Amino acid sequence: MSAQAPRTALGFDFGEKRIGVAVGQTVTRTASPLMTLPAKHGQPDWVVLGRLIGEWRPDCLVLGMPSTADGQPHPMAEPIARFGRRLAGRFKLPVALVDERLSSYAAEDFARRSGLGLDAHAAQQILETWLNEQPRGTES
Repeated sequence: MSAQAPRTALGFDFGEKRIGVAVGQTVTRTASPLMTLPAKHGQPDWVVLGRLIGEWRPDCLVLGMPSTADGQPHPMAEPIARFGRRLAGRFKLPVALVDERLSSYAAEDFARRSGLGLDAHAAQQILETWLNEQPRGTES
């Protein structure tokens, strides 16, 4: 059997004022924070976002979806879902949603040390969660 083809993904931590972005790939199952995009009412600069997608050429986009501790829909669930639909529509790429429940907490320590900001590190945590959920290729 052949190994599954390597895939690149961009991960996003959506916020109304900032959107964290990370890049990762399935071979090493690791991600790196890229940047934090400013947003106005949840709208990023779509031109800048398009440039990032053109530069990294991802196979898919991954978006963190929060939930509350009691399993109820999070107040940000609908704006995040709307952003995901816009990403899919504009860039014609599949968008995967991943549970981001503890991503911000895990990202805080990394953010303090790197200076890149909490949002980009939260995107990294979201993307690494997704990468670790992907099936492993089998060796030939």
